[in-house]
Amino acid sequence: MNEESLNWQERKQKWLEISVIDEEEFDKKWEFQSKRQSKVPKVGDKAPDFQLDLLNKDLKLSGSAVSLEMMRGKTVALSFCSYT
Repeated sequence: MNEESLNWQERKQKWLEISVIDEEEFDKKWEFQSKRQSKVPKVGDKAPDFQLDLLNKDLKLSGSAVSLEMMRGKTVALSFCSYT
């Protein structure tokens, strides 16, 4: 039986069989994630504005910032990386 042929209850039971959490905690986490996911922009939606502080060449705060709204109409690429 492959996962695609399972209904929701069967899939949930499979997850609970291999999980370290009980059904009550699973349901709470599922509800939280469902509410969170409902706030995520959909493809084609206008991206929410945000502001980022700019760094200087020494990687110190420059005192300047840039917002997504300032870039509206331009191509923007976001890279989420760790530089530590």
